[in-house]
Amino acid sequence: MTADPIATGVSVLALAVSAVTAWLTLFHRGTVKMTRPTQIFFGADSSRWGDHTPTPKIYLRALLFATSKRGRVVENMHVVIARDGEHQSTFNIWVYGEMGKLVRGSGLFVGETGVEANHHFLVAPDSSAFRFGAGRYQVEVFAHVLGDRQQKLLFTDVLELAPHIAREMQEADSGVYFDWAPDSSHYVAHVERRSPISAVHRQGENRPA
Repeated sequence: MTADPIATGVSVLALAVSAVTAWLTLFHRGTVKMTRPTQIFFGADSSRWGDHTPTPKIYLRALLFATSKRGRVVENMHVVIARDGEHQSTFNIWVYGEMGKLVRGSGLFVGETGVEANHHFLVAPDSSAFRFGAGRYQVEVFAHVLGDRQQKLLFTDVLELAPHIAREMQEADSGVYFDWAPDSSHYVAHVERRSPISAVHRQGENRPA
């Protein structure tokens, strides 16, 4: 009996679809990617104001997502900055979450639908002498993905910190926000000043604590 070519073709197609599905769901590890941050902050960690010396901080808000259906786990994240081509500092203390619910980064599962959150990066205590000065800053965001040998570069861009903005940032309660302007495809910088008390009452805004 001669096999029906149509039935054979359907069976082969079904087998191929099953194989692809199994590869995507069970074997394909994929990686983790990050959308362009809508906002980046240079300034001080307001949670340490008062009796403590403000700690330099970089904040950003973005979506992390996995390129595989099984998802991946981000063990840690950090930010490296260079000013005018020279390495300045590594912000290797990672805190993430929403306002009022920030937690220390110690493993974050990222699925294919993504995780949107505020990410705060602080310098180590022995690097607290770092200060933001005028210049062009190369900002690089890295992730350590569980199971990968090499760290993953998630985002990089150059931000301009003008001299007059750098001078305004000398105040302990000042910070500069770089907001992404999609119509012109670049970040627009502006300085904001606030007090530690006012920061507590702005939990409804996407501003760093």
